[in-house]
Order: sequence, then structure tokens, then C-alpha cells
Amino acid sequence: MAESQSSQDKSSVIPQNRIVIKNKFGENLVGVFHETGSKELVILCHGFRSTKEFYTFVNLADAITREGISVFRFDFAGNGESDGSFQYGNYRREADDLHVVVQYFSKLERCTSAIIGHSKGGNVVLLYASAYQDVSKVINISGRFALERGIEGRLGKEFMQIIKRDGFIDVKDKSGNVDYRVTEESLMDRLNTDMHTACLSIDQNCRVLTVHGSEDEIVPMEDALEFSKIIPNHKLHIIEGADHAYSSHQAELASFVLHFIKDKQ
Repeated sequence: MAESQSSQDKSSVIPQNRIVIKNKFGENLVGVFHETGSKELVILCHGFRSTKEFYTFVNLADAITREGISVFRFDFAGNGESDGSFQYGNYRREADDLHVVVQYFSKLERCTSAIIGHSKGGNVVLLYASAYQDVSKVINISGRFALERGIEGRLGKEFMQIIKRDGFIDVKDKSGNVDYRVTEESLMDRLNTDMHTACLSIDQNCRVLTVHGSEDEIVPMEDALEFSKIIPNHKLHIIEGADHAYSSHQAELASFVLHFIKDKQ
């Protein structure tokens, strides 16, 4: 079940429609549909503590629609405008959210030709490809291979002892205000998400592109190299000098993503 509300971006001739899709838990997933009229569709999946309004995704959507391909970018449950509570984990649940979105557009006779995820979203699209065989191209932008890494930086060195004792950790901003809560359940969801096993399950007919910045300050470039070792039909591209958000490399990122999407090989 979904509802749609039309709007028009003043900076673009491409109509943008607000679409709401219910996930299997009855939560509303809110997204923006860039309608070019094409049957082909690309879906964008945001990362951790991000939303569909992530500027790199807005720019990617503009670049893709200029090629005549429709785009849908949406907020996972618990993020942005979508229903639900934010969770530190939810990797496979977000893959299920994505599946509901793909099915919704399939019923409208739109073919999802590619799914693109940034950071945590990169993990989600790879997990999707390991579970479903209905999308032929997957683009992992700066996803993390080893999910046990990067936790200390957010939660502190003794995070496991604290969360076992209290059942949660509140992550605070620079002003001391609670930014978000990490529960033991959501932490274990992350730690129990095995990207190595998942990537080995991706069908060899599914083409995967991993893009990573050489100066990524959040996820080390080595993670991209690990993906390239085990994903069957994989292409790796390192953007020299790029950070995690591709702040100064928007055009280069869009160029490689577009080339991969349009390549009919």
C-alpha cells in the first residue's frame, strides 16, 4: 500500500514525487521518486545516521536522471521521515525494506536495474544481493567489510562491558546531549552480520561495483579490497584523494557509477 504526492524541484526539469511505501511491519517508508518516464529504475540506499537527502545521493540522482533513468531514494525505517525507531544494527531488516521497495515498483512495471548503497547502505545492498536474485547490478560505495571494526570509535574501548552491564550505551554529541541509543540487541545484530559469508552467496550473474575513497576517514580502503577478493563478479574502483562522503569528488563518483549502470556487458 502506498500513497504519492507530486512536487517539482525548481532546479530540475525532472518531476519529483513523494512516495510512501509500507514495509512488512506496517511502517511507512518515505521516499522521493525522480520520474523520467523510463521503465528502468535505480534505487539509492543511505548510510548510518543518514537520510535520502544526503547531498552525494541528491547529486547522484541528478546525474542518473540526466541519462533518462528514473531514480528512487528513500529513508529506511527509523531514519529521516520514515516510521520506526532508529537502531544501530538492522542490516538485514533494511535489506528487507529494500525488497519491499523493489517489489512495489515491480508491480508498477518498473525494472530495478541497479541498487546503490553508501556506507552502511553499501552493506545493505550487498546483503540484498545475497538474499534475492532480482537485481542485476549492485553498487557498494564505501561499505564496511569487517563490521566488528569502527565500534570503539563511537562507543569507547569498554563498550562491550558497559552494554552487558547496562543493556545500552547512549552516544552523546559534543554538547553532551544524547544523539542516539545503542541497545545490546542492536549491537549484536551488527556483530552477527557476516559480510564474508553473505558476499560468497551473491549470484555470479549479479555484477557488483565497489567504489571507495583512498582517504576515507570512516571506513578503511582495505575493506574495499576484501570485497574484491570474494565477490564472484566484481569490479573495484578506488578514487584517489576521496573521503567517505566524496566531498571533493562528486563528479568522479557519478562518472564511474553511471558508466557501470549503462554498461550492457
